[in-house]
Amino acid sequence: MHTANDAICSFGTSKQLIVGPDAATCAVIAAVVTPLAAGDSFKHWQLVVTMTAMTGFWCFIASKLKLGVLADFLSKPILMGLLNGVAITIIVGQFSKVFGFTFDERYLLERLGGIPSYLAQTHVPTLLMALFTLAVYFAMKRIKPTWPASMFAIAFGAFLIWIFDLKQHDIKNIGTVTGGLPVFNTPVFDLGIIRELVVPALNLAIVSFVSMMLTARSFAAKNGYDIDADKEFRALGIANIASALSQGFAVSGADSRTAVNDATGGKTQLVSIIAAAIIAVIAVFLTAPLEFIPSAALGVVLIIASVHLLDLKAVWQLKRKDKQAFYLALATLLALLFIGVIPGITLAVLLGLFQFIRTVMRPTDNILGVDVNGVVRSLDATDKAKAVQGVFIYRFNSPLTYFNASYFKRRLLEQYARQKDDTQCVIIDAVPCFTHLDLSVMAMLADLDVIFKKRDIRLELAGRKRQLLSWFDIAGMKSGKEGIYIHSDLYVALQKNRVSQPTDEVALFEAHTN
Repeated sequence: MHTANDAICSFGTSKQLIVGPDAATCAVIAAVVTPLAAGDSFKHWQLVVTMTAMTGFWCFIASKLKLGVLADFLSKPILMGLLNGVAITIIVGQFSKVFGFTFDERYLLERLGGIPSYLAQTHVPTLLMALFTLAVYFAMKRIKPTWPASMFAIAFGAFLIWIFDLKQHDIKNIGTVTGGLPVFNTPVFDLGIIRELVVPALNLAIVSFVSMMLTARSFAAKNGYDIDADKEFRALGIANIASALSQGFAVSGADSRTAVNDATGGKTQLVSIIAAAIIAVIAVFLTAPLEFIPSAALGVVLIIASVHLLDLKAVWQLKRKDKQAFYLALATLLALLFIGVIPGITLAVLLGLFQFIRTVMRPTDNILGVDVNGVVRSLDATDKAKAVQGVFIYRFNSPLTYFNASYFKRRLLEQYARQKDDTQCVIIDAVPCFTHLDLSVMAMLADLDVIFKKRDIRLELAGRKRQLLSWFDIAGMKSGKEGIYIHSDLYVALQKNRVSQPTDEVALFEAHTN
C-alpha cells in the first residue's frame, strides 16, 4: 500500500487522498479470480496480481486518452450524498468492532434491522476498551489540541493490551503481522486465462476511478481546492502497477482512511509520504507491536472521523434551493446505504447522467421582445418587455442535436400558435442553440422553413452568421430570399424587419445597434 500512496503523491493532484485496497475492490477481484483459480492458492494470488496490473494499465491508457471527463458527471449533489452515505456506512460498520460482535449481513438496512439482537451480544471488555479509547481521544484534544489524538488513543489501547495481557479477556486485536520485503514471482499461466481478466479489469478500473474521484472531489470541495481528473487517472494507474509489482491488491481511494487524514488535520500529500515511509519501516522491522492494537480502538477512531463528514442539514437545505439537486443527493445517499458503495456510486452517476440528458432534451425556452430602452429581453409577467409587432422571436436554451430537434420544432410551433395572426416573420435566436453542426437539426430547420413559407411567413436566424452559412453549404440548404434569412444578431434582424414596426421602435433599434 505504501508504494501505491507514493505514486498518488508523485502523480496525483489531491492533497488529502489516501489510497489502498477496500472491501468493494477486493470483492470484485474475488468474484472474478476465485472461479479461475479453481482452488489453487498460488494461482489465485498470481491472478490477483495480474488483474491489479491490468487495472493499472487500463487507468494509464484512460489518462492518455483524456477520459478524466468521466469525473465531470460527479456533481455537487452527488458528492454531498456520497459523503453522508460513506460516513453513515463507516459508522454502522464500525459498531461491530466497538461492541465486540460480527455482522452477518452485508448491507446496512439488514444490519440496522438486526441491531437489537446484536446489542444483546455486546462483549463488555471490548466496549470498555472502546470507551477508554474515546476518553483518551477527547482528553488529548482538550490538553494538546495540536497533537494527533487518534494516534495517542490507539497507542494507549495497545499499551493496555500489552501490559495487562487483555487478550485473555477475548478483546480482539490486529493479531500477528508478518514482516519483511515481498518476494516477486512472475505470473505464469496461459493466454486464455489472461483474456478472461481483460474486461473485468477494465470494469474495475472505471469503478475504482469513479469511487476515487468521488472521495477526492468531496474532500477537495470541503477544503477549497480543485483537482485534475486526468492526472488522478494516471496516478491511479501507476499506483495499481506499483501495487502489482510489490505483490499487492488493486487500490482505489480509501474513504475511511482519507476521512481520518482529514479529521486529524492532514492538508497536503506530505501526510501520505510520511505515512508510507513509516508503514515501510514498520512492515519490515517493527511488525511485532502491531498485534496489540485493539480493533475497538480503530473502530472508535473511524467513527470519530466519519462523524466529521456528516452534514445531513446541507442535504436537506437543497430541497428549498433546488429540488432536482436534493433528489439526486438523496438518491445517492440512499443508494450507498442500501445497495453498497460501488453499486451506489454507479447508480448515482447514472442518475446524474440521466438528469443532464433530460435537461438537454427538454430545456426551457423563451419568447422575446424589447423593453423601453430597446433591449431584447424575455416576455414574462413583469411586462418589462413587449412583443414586436409582426415579429415572433424565439429562444431555445440548449444546444440543438438530433435527440432534441423534434422537441424544438414542436415547442416553436406550439409557442407560435399562441401568437396573433399578424405575424410576418419568425426569428430564432441562434446563439444558445446552434452550437455545432448536426444534419438532423438542419433537416428539421428545412422542414420548419417549408411550414412557415406555406403560411407566407419568413423564417430567420439571428447570430452565428458565419458558422450557419458554412453549415448551410454543407447541408445543401439555401439562405436569403430563396431560403432562410441569417443575420449577425437579433438587433440586426429586427432592424431588417423595421417595416412592420412602429417608428419609435425603429429608432430604438437603430440607436442600440449604433
